[in-house]
Parts: sequence; C-alpha cells; structure tokens
Amino acid sequence: MGRGGECRAGDAGAWLSLTRDVADIFRRGLGPAAKEALGLAVSGGGDSLALLYLAVEAGLRPRVATVDHGLRPEAAAEAAMVAGICADLGVAHDTLTWSWGGTGNLQDAARRARTGLLSDWAKGHGIGCVALGHTRDDVAETFLMRLARDAGVDGLAAMAARREIAGVVFLRPLLGVARAELRRWLLDRGLPWVEDPSNEDARFDRVRARRAVQAMAEVGAGADQIAALAGRMADVRAALEAVTADAAARMARIDGGDVILETAGLAALPAEIRRRLLRAAVMWIASAEYGPRGAEMERFIAAALAGRPATLAGCRSSHARGRMRLTRELRAVAALEVPAGEAWDGRWRISGPDSKGLTLRALGEAGLGLCPDWRSAAVPRASLLASPALWQGERLVAAPLAGFGGGWVLSCAGPTGPLSAAPLSH
Repeated sequence: MGRGGECRAGDAGAWLSLTRDVADIFRRGLGPAAKEALGLAVSGGGDSLALLYLAVEAGLRPRVATVDHGLRPEAAAEAAMVAGICADLGVAHDTLTWSWGGTGNLQDAARRARTGLLSDWAKGHGIGCVALGHTRDDVAETFLMRLARDAGVDGLAAMAARREIAGVVFLRPLLGVARAELRRWLLDRGLPWVEDPSNEDARFDRVRARRAVQAMAEVGAGADQIAALAGRMADVRAALEAVTADAAARMARIDGGDVILETAGLAALPAEIRRRLLRAAVMWIASAEYGPRGAEMERFIAAALAGRPATLAGCRSSHARGRMRLTRELRAVAALEVPAGEAWDGRWRISGPDSKGLTLRALGEAGLGLCPDWRSAAVPRASLLASPALWQGERLVAAPLAGFGGGWVLSCAGPTGPLSAAPLSH
C-alpha cells in the first residue's frame, strides 16, 4: 500500500487543494452529471481515490462503490480501507462482491461483472451517472492492447469519455490526466492508496501494454503521443459514423424489427461504410454489445453483394426485388422466454390486458399455425417465426405481428448510432 500519511476527517485543508487545472478537467469531464446523483467506482488505487477526493473538493456528495472480485485475499481489506476513507469524508459507501465461475477469460469476465454490478447498484440507488478513474495512461495502454488484436478504427479510437450501459451513464472525467500526476498529488497530501500486485504480473495483457508504453517513451512515443493518436482515431470514427448515418438515411428502412436495405445502393458504398452499415444492422437486430468482424463478417458481406441468403450472429438475410432484408434468426431465440412484463431479446415489449402468468417467447412454427391471418401480415414468414408472441403455457394468447392481437400491442426499441437515421416503414 502506498501512503504518505494518515487521512483524517479533520485534515480537510491538507488535501482539499488539488491543482486548479486538474479540478477543472474533472468538472468539465463530469459536465451536467455534477448536478445529479453521482456514483463513483473506487477500488482503492491511486486513480480512483484521486477521483473521490476531487469529487469532495468540488462540493459533491457522491455515493461510492468498491467491487471486490474475490480474486485476491487482500481485496476485502482494500474495500474496507475505502469504506473507512469514505466514512471519514462523510460519503456513503457500498462494497459489491462477485465470484468467478472458473471458466472463460478471467479478465473479460471480471470486467463484465464489474460493469453489471455497478449498473445494478446505481439503478438501485437512483444514480444516473457513475464516474470511473481511467487516465491518459489507460488510453495509451488500451490502444496498444487493441492494436495487438488487429483492431480497426473503432477499436483504436480513444476510450469513450461517456458511455451508456444498461440505462446508466459511465463517465471518465480524468482521461486528460496522467497516472503519475494523480499519484504525486496523493503523496503530496499524505493520502493512502493501494498498489494492486497484479499490476506487475506480466501474464496480463494490460501489464505488458503498460511496460510497452514505458519502453516507447524512451524514443519519444510514450503515453501522451499514443493517447493523442487514439484521440485522432476517435475523430476518424466520428466522421465515418456520420457518413454511415447518411447512407442509412438514403438506403435503409426499419420495418418492425427488421432492416431493409437497397442492394444496389449497398454495393455502391465504399467498403468501410458498407461494413459499418451492415454491422450496425446486425448489432441492433441481435441486441449485441459488440459487432461481428473478421472472416465471418466478410463472408456475410460477400453474400449480401451476391444476393445470396446468409446468417451472421443470430441474424439472417434474404433478397427480393432489389432489396435485402435482415431479420432475427429463429434458432437464436427459440429457447428465449421471459415474463410478459420484461424486455424480450433486448428490444421487444408487449402491453395490453393483465399479463399475470404470461410469458414472451418466439412465435415459431407451432405458433404461426395458430394465427389464421398471418399471410396478411406486413412482414414475411421468416420474420414472423422469430417474432415475440405471448403465451400461457402452450396456449398462444397473442401474436400481434402475425395479426393475432387480442388487444395486445408490441413495441420495438429503435436502433441507436448511425442506423437511427434510417426512416421507419409505414
């Protein structure tokens, strides 16, 4: 544990003097969130503890969460340390715990769990924004990690300063500050922090990337230069997204839960814009956090240009009269069932009479056979098969897209990003 003295509630003057530049960067990074209920993710490391002190200096009274992944024996003590600091500062604190199942990629699983825990915690306390302590060094390290994975423009673009996940906005207000600066401030004020020993474990990608950044600094290409390049890549990404949105407005339509594209217009697009448009469509239909890429994406694009049906990431394409229709694949949702009051497949909700005891699941072949007017529906058969229907056990209650409504109405959350520019079919 690095520390330069004790942090006591009565010593406010000793640490409420962080440089005005950093305080200004922090406040600008928070923006309107400074006036709302704010959450902070504080691990006990130097970056996140500086985030906490900055928030208190700014006159905010945030609520703090510390995630204990249960991966190190010291983690519980570190969470307790943060809780003690928060108690001294008069700030509410909660410890969130997680245990790993022992399968898959540990680092990825821990990251996803952390985000999920923080999202649920924030919503449970009426918090709309959670601030994270990532710095300029994290931007540089992430750039190199993604470069090693052969990432494209989106992957190499700078870490997002603002991102919404599961209805909660995550902010990174310290991306313009170096990690060493924050630690120097903590030392100057005698404030403790934890140095996670895994930060020196070369088995982890981020540790190797951190060492690479340090080595590159010796030839004048350190964290500052890499972070600046990542920022320029973010500008490139924004420009590409704008061009993709323009293409979506001209040649795409949203039809219920499907996307219809003009095949000739798609073929005429620059390869990168075509790829982005198709990826956005697949991500929306599949409610995917990350879009497909690599050889599978290229095969899907080749099939689209040749007018051949294809499947990708739980979506299927079909072609007729110069148009390509992208829809959900039945087998991707055949086993998906949720209570009628919840979102189905990430996009669909149903409203109407009393839904007690009813569930939403795919209409499927059996359900379609129970809809006498399905041939008059506005969407094709394949789309209907993978559409949500209301069931009571094995009894079909309603299938609004198939003309079997019974007073029930389906709604589909619209796309975000460039595909949101596509008009709706009428």
